Amino acid sequence: MAKLKTGRHTSALKAVRQAHRRMLRNRTVKRGIRGAAKKFYEAVASKDKAGAQTQFRQASSAWDKASKSGAVHWKAAARKKSRMAREANKLAAAAA
Repeated sequence: MAKLKTGRHTSALKAVRQAHRRMLRNRTVKRGIRGAAKKFYEAVASKDKAGAQTQFRQASSAWDKASKSGAVHWKAAARKKSRMAREANKLAAAAA
């Protein structure tokens, strides 16, 4: 890398680039989570038992992947998955 003017540190510039990349990646991951959760809750609202189960699996997987990559905290992911599971079970019990 070329020599920079004084007062600018290459390590700080690299940290800025890394933070920007992570921010973009986390934003994409979080959008995917929100979309999956929205589809799940739409299926629950329409009382579609099979669709809700399918969407629950996909949303749960999305939360797990997001927590694994650090985009969301693992306890937040566990809490959201637990709430979705409760809704799915409630729907299954009502349909049976």
